[in-house]
Amino acid sequence: MEKFGIYGKLIAKEGEREQLATILLEAAESMETLDDCELYLVSVAPEDPNSVYVYEVWSSESAHQGSLTLESTKTLIQRAKPILAGMERISTLIPRGGKGI
Repeated sequence: MEKFGIYGKLIAKEGEREQLATILLEAAESMETLDDCELYLVSVAPEDPNSVYVYEVWSSESAHQGSLTLESTKTLIQRAKPILAGMERISTLIPRGGKGI
């Protein structure tokens, strides 16, 4: 089975990027217990003051979909919604390997 990767951009309302990054880092912590989540990387770009980027690698697409039904994930999504201005899936990827996965 092929691995499943997502590279996404979450756009915070003006001045809320750090709060959004904090929530997404909490999501990363909650993924530590999920064997199917192989990588959950949260980043910011200095030239993009309102965006947080997330790169995820999962054992499969269905494992990723299943993670969205977890109570912990739903709670974090609800916390992020009020400060989100938008979301963009930059790319869906098929990870082949490398350090970290």
